[in-house]
Order: sequence, then structure tokens, then C-alpha cells
Amino acid sequence: MELPGLRYFVAVAEELHFGRAAVRLHMSQPPLSRAIKQLEAEIGAALFDRTPAGVTLTAVGAVLLDEARALLEQAERVRERVAAAAGAATITVGILGDSTDPGVTRLAGAYRRRHPRVEIRIRETDLTDPTCGLHAGLVDVALTRGPFDGTGLTVHELRADPVGALLRTDDPLARRDSLELADLADRRWFVFPEGTDPLWQAYWNGGEPRRGPVVRAVVECKQAVLWNGTVGMTLLDHGPGDGLQVVPLLDMPPSRVVAAWKESDPNPLIRSFVQTAIAAYRDGAGGGAGRGE
Repeated sequence: MELPGLRYFVAVAEELHFGRAAVRLHMSQPPLSRAIKQLEAEIGAALFDRTPAGVTLTAVGAVLLDEARALLEQAERVRERVAAAAGAATITVGILGDSTDPGVTRLAGAYRRRHPRVEIRIRETDLTDPTCGLHAGLVDVALTRGPFDGTGLTVHELRADPVGALLRTDDPLARRDSLELADLADRRWFVFPEGTDPLWQAYWNGGEPRRGPVVRAVVECKQAVLWNGTVGMTLLDHGPGDGLQVVPLLDMPPSRVVAAWKESDPNPLIRSFVQTAIAAYRDGAGGGAGRGE
């Protein structure tokens, strides 16, 4: 049993779904299935019961899951100690907007407990760079939102948050229970500066070219609406503040919180950060998002 095979097994065991596990591992499903079958052949017993209703762990699989997690954690500690000895016990994390997201708070506590001797540097960026300096080499890993140009990056989704239209409370549309993008077609929106990632700009402008005041930060978005009566999008459960209202947008896909890092970066602290982030956001599933763009 080798570590890659154990990682594959743990992913399937935690997801109880080969497709979701393959997405989590950033690989296609056929080689994942082959790797699990090879592991079962090495052990000499089935690890999963596969039925039309889904995948469940066998008794042997349940035992292996505990042991595999322990082995992988030990291997990660070895990598971290070697990294620390090499002077690499520092990680720079890019965070988009503000850091009031409860997922960030859980992640910070969990990572600090797991790596008490690692220095964590935070680089908070405005809304004009959704990679938080990742493409420019300013951070090791970004805790941000998609979509953006992912060339050369690995991107893992942590959570999806519904969005709504940000309006003044005296706007007639603010009294509606819900809206569609067509309801906002003739309105001025807040927009991002020229040169902002086009995928990111398109998402927050509802897929259409918009005109309106240029903003760079969350507070500027709010003030553009408050002072100018423009509209834009924000997270549905984000407290907009006095004088503002958020109305659900029925035809907008959710805003996705992601962890992103360079594909070629071998830093073991990044792998540990992402694993800790996955657990922190999974444990808080159903909680508030707390950050708006």
C-alpha cells in the first residue's frame, strides 16, 4: 500500500461517491476506480460495497479508513518537519475582500492548531484581483471566489453561496421577494476597473456588459449603490447595512468559494492548508458566508 493509493481511498471513503472523489482529487474517474481495485487486490478484500443506490464502506474499509488517515497525517507531519528544517515553515495566504467569513475563522483556528510553528502571512486584496496575487507569485495559496483565469492553477471548490441584487431600500425593486437579471437590464451597475479578470467581471455583472461607477472594494460597492442608486450583486446572506437591501436573484448561479494554488508548487504546507480548508468549510456547511463582492 502506497500513499497515493491511500489518498485515493480516503477521498472515496469520505465522499462515498467515485465521481465526487475524482473531482476532489483533480483526476478522471476511470484511473481512480482502477487504483481502488488495485488496492483491494493488494489487501485481498473489498473496501466498498457498490450498489445502484450508492457506495458504502465494508467492515474492512472502515478499519482501513482509520489507519489510512493516521498514516497520511504522519506522512504530512514528516513533510512539514522537513520543510521547517529547510526554512520553508512560512506560508502566504491571499484572501479576497474582507476576512469576516466564518469559514475563514474556522480555517484559521484549525490550521493554527495543526501547525503551531508555521508562520502564516496574510495578503488581503481588493476585488480587482480574484487570484489575490497568485498569478503574480505574491501568495502561496488563495482563499477566494471564482470564476477567474485558472491557467496553471489548481482550484478546489469549498462552498457555494447564493447571490442577490444589492439595492437601496427606497428602490421600488427592493420590495420584491425575488428578481431576475432582466429586471435590472436598464439599470446602472457598479463595475470593476479595466484589466480586471474578464471571467470575474462577467460573473459579477450578470454576464452582460454594464456601465456605471468603477469600484475596487466591498465598501465601494455599497457606497456606489447608496449614493448613486446603482445596482450590483452581493451574497444573499451578507448584511448590506443601513439603507441597503439584498433581493434574491433567481437566475444567477451561486458564488463559489475556492482554494487555489499553483499546480507546480511542491510546498507541503499548501497541501495541508487545502486539506484543512476542505474540512473547515465542510464542518460549517449551511453556515453564513459573511463576505460580499
